[in-house]
Amino acid sequence: MTTDSSTRDGLTTDAEPIDFRAARPLKSMKPEWHRMRTRLIIPDSLDRWEGFALSEWELAGAAWEDFHPHSETNLVLEGELHIECEGRTVVLGPGDAARVNAGRTGRYWAPVYARMIAVYGPNPDGLESDSFKYSEI
Repeated sequence: MTTDSSTRDGLTTDAEPIDFRAARPLKSMKPEWHRMRTRLIIPDSLDRWEGFALSEWELAGAAWEDFHPHSETNLVLEGELHIECEGRTVVLGPGDAARVNAGRTGRYWAPVYARMIAVYGPNPDGLESDSFKYSEI
């Protein structure tokens, strides 16, 4: 594709008119983490991004914990997802959403199964997430 540079209402855009990503299968982040699968939808990597990042993920009798320098919003598509951050816990079902705000550690778990769409806030400086912990329930 070619880069489109256009001006409308005083705004200049130097990006592709459409960023298309073909569907990919959900995969384990590590082979031993077989009860947590994910796929990054947009962008192609999580090194740094200006807008938002979109992914799909699922937990099946598993828990995940990590620290984000950016916000993370999860929309539950199927099942039941528990989220804990700084002593507050919420339980989400299909159609429910919750955000763990930037600069905090979130713990996510699905006693049985949950499938979610996750939206990560901007990360233009490429700050890394860390403190990854995976466990099976």
